[in-house]
Amino acid sequence: MPSVLAVCVVHQLLPDSGTVGTTAIDKRAVHGAVRVGPYGVYADVQADRKHHGGVDKALYAYAQEDAEYWESELDRELPPGFFGENLRTEGIDVNDTRVGERWRIGQSLEVEVTMPRTPCQTFARWVGGDAQRGWVKRFSAERRLGPYLRVVKNGRVQAGDEIIVIHRPDDAPGLLDRYVDPA
Repeated sequence: MPSVLAVCVVHQLLPDSGTVGTTAIDKRAVHGAVRVGPYGVYADVQADRKHHGGVDKALYAYAQEDAEYWESELDRELPPGFFGENLRTEGIDVNDTRVGERWRIGQSLEVEVTMPRTPCQTFARWVGGDAQRGWVKRFSAERRLGPYLRVVKNGRVQAGDEIIVIHRPDDAPGLLDRYVDPA
């Protein structure tokens, strides 16, 4: 059964050498149900709203299965929130979704897949160490990007909530068909 493993929100804003000067990539799992509205999880923040957030990027989902791949590659634990995701999922191939695909999560939240994540240098700096060099290309090449989601129906979400695909448009492009390599 596909489900939410963790719901993550910003833990703290951190200084960053990018153009914004700060980053909200430090996301951590929270306990209990949290409200989700058109701009995402309440109590979450996006420091760079030009490239993150807004109604078409209200939520970012990343699969535990993909995180486990990167744990093996990077030889370290990557807890929920490490990828800057709001939803750590399990049991659903988030990279095999279609643009326009809709999910019901829990009792009331309904979301729609809009586009894949485009990794950036802030993300590379967050990964740090030797992995930082070439991280954007490496992450992109693996095509384990995860989708951004638009909120169609506000609701609450918590760890353990079931994810049900309620609409999958067969004629829509796949998530990874929409990916434009930033390199």
